[in-house]
Order: sequence, then C-alpha cells, then structure tokens
Amino acid sequence: MSDARSLLVELQAEELPPKALNRLGEAFGASLVASLKAQGFVDDTAAVKTFATPRRLAVHVTQVRARAADRTVAHKLMPAAVGLDGSGQPTPALLKKLAALGADATAAAAVERRPDGKAESLFWTVRVPGAALATGLQTALDAALAGLPVPKLMTYQLADGWQSVQFARPVHGLLALHGADVVPVAALGLVAGRCTRGHRFEGPAEPLEIAQADDYAAQLERRGAVIPGFADRRAEVLRQLHQAAARQGLRPIDDPALLDEVTALVERPNVLACRFEPDFLSVPAECLVLTMKANQKYFPLLDEAGRLTEQFLVVSNIRPEDPRAIVEGNQRVVRPRLADARFFYDQDRKLPLAARVAALDKVVYHGKLGTQGARMQRVRAIARQIAEQWSAAAALSGGAELAAAADRAAELAKADLVTDMVGEFPELQGVMGGYYARHDGESEAVAQAIEDHYKPRFAGDTLARSPAGLVVALADKLETLAGLFSAGERPTGDKDPYALRRHALGVIRMLIEAALPLSIDGLMDAGFAPFAAYADTAPQARLELVAFIEERLAGYLREQGYSHQQVDAVVSARAPHYADLPRRLAAVREFASLPEAASLAAANKRIGNILRKSDASPAAAVEASRLVEPAERALAAALQDVGAAADAAFERGDHTAHLRQLAAMKAPVDAFFDSVMVNADEPALRANRLALLAALHAAMNRVADLSKLAA
Repeated sequence: MSDARSLLVELQAEELPPKALNRLGEAFGASLVASLKAQGFVDDTAAVKTFATPRRLAVHVTQVRARAADRTVAHKLMPAAVGLDGSGQPTPALLKKLAALGADATAAAAVERRPDGKAESLFWTVRVPGAALATGLQTALDAALAGLPVPKLMTYQLADGWQSVQFARPVHGLLALHGADVVPVAALGLVAGRCTRGHRFEGPAEPLEIAQADDYAAQLERRGAVIPGFADRRAEVLRQLHQAAARQGLRPIDDPALLDEVTALVERPNVLACRFEPDFLSVPAECLVLTMKANQKYFPLLDEAGRLTEQFLVVSNIRPEDPRAIVEGNQRVVRPRLADARFFYDQDRKLPLAARVAALDKVVYHGKLGTQGARMQRVRAIARQIAEQWSAAAALSGGAELAAAADRAAELAKADLVTDMVGEFPELQGVMGGYYARHDGESEAVAQAIEDHYKPRFAGDTLARSPAGLVVALADKLETLAGLFSAGERPTGDKDPYALRRHALGVIRMLIEAALPLSIDGLMDAGFAPFAAYADTAPQARLELVAFIEERLAGYLREQGYSHQQVDAVVSARAPHYADLPRRLAAVREFASLPEAASLAAANKRIGNILRKSDASPAAAVEASRLVEPAERALAAALQDVGAAADAAFERGDHTAHLRQLAAMKAPVDAFFDSVMVNADEPALRANRLALLAALHAAMNRVADLSKLAA
C-alpha cells in the first residue's frame, strides 16, 4: 500500500436543513467509505472522520489506494456438453461466448471444466486490473448522493441556465483530494477542485486552497474560522454554555435536541448571556421555556433549585469585539414572544376548563371514531372501570374518591386543546390543563391527573405521579389502542402514524413500574366496552391488540437485561398481572442457573408434546389405584409433596422458592420417562398417566413456561 494516502471529499452548499445535518454528514461518509471498501480502495484499518457544518458535508479517509487491487473473475460460460465437442475441442457456441466477453479463440485453451450440480460446466477465469481511484470515487460519490436521507429535495438550475439538478440545497463547490492531488470527479454539475470556503462572515472572501487532504480541518479552523466537525462544534457549544451559565451561578436547560439543532446552525459558535424582564416569570415556566427554545433557539437558565430565571443564553455565529448589539437585539426579539405567551395565558384563564368541554364536540378526533368530545366520554367510561378494578383488587378505602377524581380529570383532560396557548404550542397539552384546573379551583388530584394523563409521552419519560393520574393515563392509552384497532388502524411495517407502539409501551410501563394490581383481561374489557359500534369485529381486534401488547412487552423485558429464552418463558405463561413479571423473571433467571434446570426444561417440553399430540384425553384426576409402576407411584408421591410446598411458595408470591422446590422433581421425572410407557395399550391406564403428566405440567408452569428454557 505504498500508494495509499488520505482522501478528502467535500460538498459546499447553501445552508442545509439543521435538524437533518448531522444525519446527512454521517450518511454521506458511511456510504462513500462503504463503496470504496467494496471496490477494494480501502480496508478496515482506515480511519474515517466525517464533517458537517451548515454549509458543507465532508469526509476524510486515511489509507486510500490510488488504484484498487487486481482481482480474478470466474465467468461461467455454458455446460461442458454444449461448449466442447466429442473430441474435446471448442464448439462455435463457446467461441462466440468468449468473443462476447472480449476474448479471442486462444482463450479457449484456458477454459476449465468444473462440477456444476449433476453435470459439468465451463469456466473462464480472467484477471481484472484494479480501477483507478478517479473511477472508483466517482462510483462511490454517485451512490452516496443518491442514497442520502434528504428530508426534501430542492430542484435548482445550474450556472448554464439550462440544466437542473436536485439536492437538499444548491451546491456550489466540490473538493476531492487524494493526498495533494485533485481527484477528477464530478457531481451536481460541478467538477472537483482543491478549494473550499470559510465562514460566511468571518472567513476570507476568497476561496481557501487546501494543499493536502490531511490539512483540511486545521486550515478551515485556523484560516476559515470554521469548526468543521459536528461533534467538535457541539462540544464547544456545550463548553461555552456551561461556562457562561456558571458565571451567573446558574445552569443551562438540558436539551440534547436543541443542542444538536443549534450546532447545525453555526460554524463558529459564540455564546452570549441575555435577560428578559422578570415580570414575565408570572407565566408558567413551560410556556416561556418552549417559546424561547422553539422560536428562538435560546437556552433558558435555571437556578440551583431548577427554577426558571430571567436570564438565557444565545449561540451566535459571529464573534464581534463588542457583542452588545447582538445581546440587545436578541433581548428585543424575545420580548414580544414572551408577551404573546403572557397574553394567551391571561386570556385562557378567563374561561374555565369546564366551560370549554362542549367545544370538544366540534373537534374531529378520527373519521371513524368521531370527535374529541365523544372520545372524552369514552375515556371517562374506561377510567371509571379501571378505578373500580383497582379499588376491588387492592381493597382501597378511598376507592370512591379515586373514581371521582379520575372521572373529573378525564372529563377536563382534553379541554385545553381548545385554548389559545395549546393552539400556539401543542406540546403543552396536558401541562396547561393542569395550570388552568388549579386556577379554576379544581382539586390538586384532578389538576395533577390532567397534567400527567399523557405520560409516559416517550421512552424514558416519567409516569403519572398519582393514582388518579395513572388511571386517566391508562384510560387514555387504552381508548386509543382499542378504538383504533377496532377501526382497523393497525401499524404496518415501520409505519405507525398514531404512535400505537408508544401507547402500548406506556400501558406496559405503568402496569409494571407502578406495580398496578390490574389484570390485562380486565383492562381489555374496559378498553373495548365503549366501542359497541364495532361489536362484530371486537373479538378479533381484542386478540390482535393483546398479541400486539405482548410483542411490545417481550421487547421491554429484554431491554431490562433478560435473555430471549427467559422472557419467552415468562410471557408465554400469560400472567394475569404484568406487575408480577419482574419477580417471575428473577425467579426464572435463578432457576436457569440450577444444575437440574436443563433436564427439567427438556422434560417439560416433552410432556407438553405428549399431551398435545395424544389422541386420548387425560383422566379428570389421578387415581392412585391405577399407578402400577414404581416410577409413576414415586412421581405421584413427589408431585404431592413437592407440589404442595411449591404451591404454597407461589401463593405467597415467592416465585424463586416455587421454582427451587420444583428442582427436586428431576430424579422422579427422569425415572418416570426411563421406565414408564405413557401411551399404554389399556385406555384407563393411559388416561391416568396422561392425567399425572398434566398435573405435573400445570405445577411446573405456574411461574413460566419452562419448556422455553430447553435448548
């Protein structure tokens, strides 16, 4: 690899979509390098560095060959019986085929006969010279541009005024260097050179000439006033944010998505401290934070207690000697935004939430499921049933209060959808409902349930904080799942427009993480009850929804660190209460480590197969008088003794002890299968043995389907 040098490829464009910038940069580099590897220009030892700024995508790759290694290609020509005559000489068909491949008649001497299935075929092996880098890079560049995950393509004219091309934004420059040499490739109407451009405002007016591929990042930063690496620039923004906040004894709000977006908007970050009038702090902090982040890309500052302050940070793309004009300009810009938020808040509080409920009848929820008003009534009905189930299962003394709070919260939960604040900032739905409920004099339980009823909104989000909040959150998600499954709106492939996977995971998390004493069957009863219009399709929809939830459940449990086998064993047992699953999984994990586990799991699987395939039915109960073989009597006695202890452990919730007790069944189970014929000729004897195995199978699978642990 003496000719191997670093390769640099850069596209210079107008400002690229900020939310997609980092993904575009990584995809551009990954595709380009993958193609070069496939063509033999790069191996796995090459170091790859991608760059992405608002006005460029680039990739730097070390150890790139100037010419790919030669390779041999074996062409399968035709069956030997067709290509060679009786004396082994080439037929006209073979000569014609070789000519089509660019070979003359002398190549026939190099043709080989090889076994090919039941016959023989002719093969011609030729050494193909490696392609030059210019050819390989052109192929790689074309593929990378065609496969970029561009959110929306823009069509624009080239400089000649006739041709049009498509890209995320107009591209005005292409750089391609192999060491110090320009690689003659072309793309988007441009021919590659060695020049790039620095910062739009603080870089030199003339193009920057890059002498060597390895000089690119250093020259851009030193002479062009640009930090080209996305990760490097992000780290610099974060460093400056914390430094500026620390000067005030504060900390910036933690928002990785905002940090990524701001990083994609600047090439030379400069963090400046600003402030607004403290009077605006009378507006809920969520409103102020959202308007600053969403509209202005500012970083609000919090005090040590996590309270919003009147100070915020702005990330500028320029570094003037006197930044006062930038600071004053941003302070002036944010003022009307905050004033709008205060106006919406003041106006919304003039009309109570309860008075807004009627307006939900005019808001369409779904074409097949009616309005938000109709949906609200369904959520109320489901919430009442869940509250009743919870109260009954847990023997709550305050069951009536829980039901009343959940019902009132469900009635008001969607009312903030017709407020001005949520109309401007949909992300605040639920949050604003909680504020307005408190202002209206609703109880804290109701206000908190309204605020929390969308939780968990995303992976890692917190759960509702109160029983009423959990009830309404469950009811809201179950109404969505049962309603849309009833209406035929199931997710397909990677398409999930109604976020049903997220809703199902939310139900799972609440049941498990809040340890709710609610059965999945009871929740399905409650969820489907309000959809009488779909009574004909409800049974099938319910089966599909339960399977859908179980699929999400298995994934959720595997993410907790349990193996596929352990999760399958527990999920297959279909525990009525998901809250019990963590204890079952811990018990299965410990059982799997026992020396008896593998043998018992295999036996369990064997028993299941016998019971499933048997033409005869087990007896209603095991009859001791029909236990004739010593091994079956021993198994029945062990099942009675061990089973009683195991059942006692199960009933008190000690699943680990339950499975540990069952480990003692290994010896009698092994002896039974060694010496007892289950399918005896005598029907009564066979039915009794099947009954014994059915009893054993039931005892072994109370915690989990142990057959899933079999190798």
